[in-house]
Amino acid sequence: MTIQLVLVEPAGPLNVGSVARLCANFGIDGLRLVAPRCDPLGDEARRMAVHGVGMLERAPIYPTLAAAIADCSRVVATSGRGEGEPLPPSPAGAALRWLLRAHDDASPSQTSALVFGREDRGLSNDELLQAGRILQIATGPAYASLNLSHAVAVVLHELHGCRRQAELVPSSELRGPGGPEDSDAEPCPRGLLEAALADAEALLLEVGYLYPHTAHARMAKLRGLLQRAQIRPQEVALLRGMVCQLRWASRRPCASGEDH
Repeated sequence: MTIQLVLVEPAGPLNVGSVARLCANFGIDGLRLVAPRCDPLGDEARRMAVHGVGMLERAPIYPTLAAAIADCSRVVATSGRGEGEPLPPSPAGAALRWLLRAHDDASPSQTSALVFGREDRGLSNDELLQAGRILQIATGPAYASLNLSHAVAVVLHELHGCRRQAELVPSSELRGPGGPEDSDAEPCPRGLLEAALADAEALLLEVGYLYPHTAHARMAKLRGLLQRAQIRPQEVALLRGMVCQLRWASRRPCASGEDH
């Protein structure tokens, strides 16, 4: 399993360079950038990256978060809002243990992602709904907002500790009975799930269940439901098959006048 660290629309080259250095410090496999609002290869970023410059130079740039995590089945997104989250937030340790725990039959090339939002406003609800877990860093109540690179440092230090613990203790002993970490099912890759949701939205608009002005809000609720369920690839295939059959049936000419 590989872990990619994803920065969404970073605006500060010093932060981007610092994060690249942290990725090198803590053995993160790759850095992905979504529509950066600065030059990630400029002098300031390179100066802060130090021996992480190679991480910067290899970092691909994506137009959207959905594109950046399309190949990822386990996605943890960070948020510091504390309330109004579209999914229940998890403590850092629980979210990161879930990120590290892949299904026994999963391919070694499986990719997971750790996502950080913009310096000024973090991740939107739509972006948070693309994650399987929302991670919150415990801070003092007086001032909860962290600098981007500081937040990355805290989370990667916690991730490093979880990795060390996983090497020493069997994974079955790390899971609490009856909790959300008990499921061994590997979630569906994000790209497949988003494609299924796009098919479903098109059908529901076509048959009049959704209306253009309310479709976004209703689909957000459906996306949240499927994220909480951690839907599997076989279940996504079932959903897409149902949608295709329903589309075919909805377009079939009315048979009421046919001879029997």
